[in-house]
Amino acid sequence: MTTDPIADMLTRIRNANMVRQEFVVMPWSKMKMAMAKILKEEGFIQDYEVLKGKPARTMKLVLKYTGRNQPAIMGLKRVSKPGLRMYVGASEIPRVYGGLGIAILSTSKGIMVGQKAWKQKLGGELLCYVW
Repeated sequence: MTTDPIADMLTRIRNANMVRQEFVVMPWSKMKMAMAKILKEEGFIQDYEVLKGKPARTMKLVLKYTGRNQPAIMGLKRVSKPGLRMYVGASEIPRVYGGLGIAILSTSKGIMVGQKAWKQKLGGELLCYVW
């Protein structure tokens, strides 16, 4: 059991990208599934699926690579941590790499991309940056 499952998810994706693995498997949770859905919608991963297992469910993310085997995800950074939560208002949502990356937030309306939260004038917990 890990104390920060979101950081664990990001680390697994980062490590799999570094060795150019086709997919990565991790423990399932609703928050991780919502983040995987966002990563797929934004074009950072090809697909994700929930695998039924006897002790616990797992999730499989199929990673995306461009032309010369370059990963679509160039970087991941965990912002809000269990020891120091980071909350932002709607006007304080940061742009990641001048709009090339995304910020993922946990709002009162669910997990969403920073740009969508900004349009809906919602603030929340700033989970991570992806570029």
